Amino acid sequence: MNHKEKYSNLIKSKALAFGFQSCGISKADFLEEEAPRLEQWLNNNFHGEMRYMENHFDKRLDPRLLVEGSKSVISLSYNYFPEELQNSDLKLAKYAYGEDYHDVIKDKLRTLVAELQEEIGEFAFRVFVDSAPVLEKAWAKKSGIGWVGKNSNLITKKNGSFYFLAEIICDLDLIQDFEVTDHCGSCTKCIDACPTHAIVSDKIIDGSKCISYATIELKDQIPDFFKDKMEDWMFGCDICQDVCPWNRFSAPTLEEKFRPNSEIKNFTKQEWKDITQEIFSSVFKKSAVKRTKFSGLKRNLDFLSE
Repeated sequence: MNHKEKYSNLIKSKALAFGFQSCGISKADFLEEEAPRLEQWLNNNFHGEMRYMENHFDKRLDPRLLVEGSKSVISLSYNYFPEELQNSDLKLAKYAYGEDYHDVIKDKLRTLVAELQEEIGEFAFRVFVDSAPVLEKAWAKKSGIGWVGKNSNLITKKNGSFYFLAEIICDLDLIQDFEVTDHCGSCTKCIDACPTHAIVSDKIIDGSKCISYATIELKDQIPDFFKDKMEDWMFGCDICQDVCPWNRFSAPTLEEKFRPNSEIKNFTKQEWKDITQEIFSSVFKKSAVKRTKFSGLKRNLDFLSE
């Protein structure tokens, strides 16, 4: 067995040992297919006020500009599907039930890389968890983890789509994996179910019409366009994933830190509406919900009760 094969196998077995459900490898190269798509998406203003999407265009498409001398992009997925749903009229996206995934997964990746370096020796790398200008779904697709569904989420036959994506971009020369085939077929359940028609066409999302965008990314007042279309989502939205037939295969996460926050599990509608800065700071101290800040959550709650 040569070094490429040995290291590739080692990385995948370590990833599974650390609780990642999938691990795939692709060559660190220019994302030729994605370039015109990203440009068109930005030209259509589908990013709304997410102006950061306009930055670092070249870096988004070429990982070698993020990690000098990089040769491989290691893509990983981590399940966050909850064992039980939050028992509340007002809804949080499932990924926000527990602790902030940025921190939890980044810690796992750093420890994983440290262990790899003990066995392989030093190598240049950077880890990413929904951070920096990395087109994570494009890399996960290239590495064979899954296919990009009509709702633009990465889907797998075995696990559905309720998982986080992460990357290790490094200068190790590894064996590349192959893309898997698309298994959405003629199904349009996600397109039909979206209350704001944010899924413009197959795999293209108008982010400015997405409930997740309105409740998290948008910093101003929520536009009247969203009136009576929010379906009680106060942070994020899972509609297009909940209706996806492949998610019938989702199994509960084994990661304790992604289990539902016990303090808010049974919050009533009134308790949410009466939430104070003090309660918000205490309850969401380690949560991804803090990204919207107290003022943002309050804005969302007020909009839902208008």
